[in-house]
Amino acid sequence: MRIAVTGVSGRMGGMLVQAVDADDRVRLAAALERPGHDWAGRDLGLAMGGPERGLAVTDDPERALEAADCVIDFTAPAATVALARVAARTGTAMVIGTTGLSDDDIAALDRAGRDVAIVRAGNMSLGVNLLTSLVSRVAASLGVEYDIEVVEAHHNRKVDAPSGTALMLGEAAARGRGVSLEDVADRGRDGMGARAEGDIGFHAIRGGGIVGEHQVHFAGPSEVLTLSHSATDRTLFARGALTAALWTASRGPGHYDMVNVLGLD
Repeated sequence: MRIAVTGVSGRMGGMLVQAVDADDRVRLAAALERPGHDWAGRDLGLAMGGPERGLAVTDDPERALEAADCVIDFTAPAATVALARVAARTGTAMVIGTTGLSDDDIAALDRAGRDVAIVRAGNMSLGVNLLTSLVSRVAASLGVEYDIEVVEAHHNRKVDAPSGTALMLGEAAARGRGVSLEDVADRGRDGMGARAEGDIGFHAIRGGGIVGEHQVHFAGPSEVLTLSHSATDRTLFARGALTAALWTASRGPGHYDMVNVLGLD
């Protein structure tokens, strides 16, 4: 499978390039950066501080996607939405790990998903997606007397909060209870006021080089059940993205997630 990777100068982009290079089922067909970036026009290998590899970084999304069967994108919401429009035109499948997407952004991805297969997930790891399924089941089993709190911790350069994974877990809990997360989310408490029954709380920690830690607490009148996941190596997200990319080869248009990819639905 021919893969395009966006944001190749970034930490995640570099990991995706390495993951593609290490997997003989795929090959890197295009390396994309934003218009005007210093890497545009340079050989990717040299730009990454290694040997020349004969593939120039491009800042032309149309050109990059026309060369690929699937594009993997872990960038920023505006860039992701713009790229999805291009993918719909070129017929290129998309794997999206971008977080911080608004409802309007997701609606735009839904529209692109009418033409191509799009896999979007706030977290690409197998463990997190299993955790999501467990959270939904536990929330469905326990009543509202069990308060749900989602706590997440990430490195100090992460720009969005709560994390995309925390929101995935909150959505799973809300789904288990048959409610809309928008109606019950309680983010970043400060000041006076008691906790409302049925709310799902979110708390974000930012510091150092924490890769990613998530906990979901179900706090009842006399017991607390905690489900948790810790990521120790960012390469797991790149490997998950490749799994999703390969999965798109046998799927028609649609807006999917990792639960679909892993067969957990």
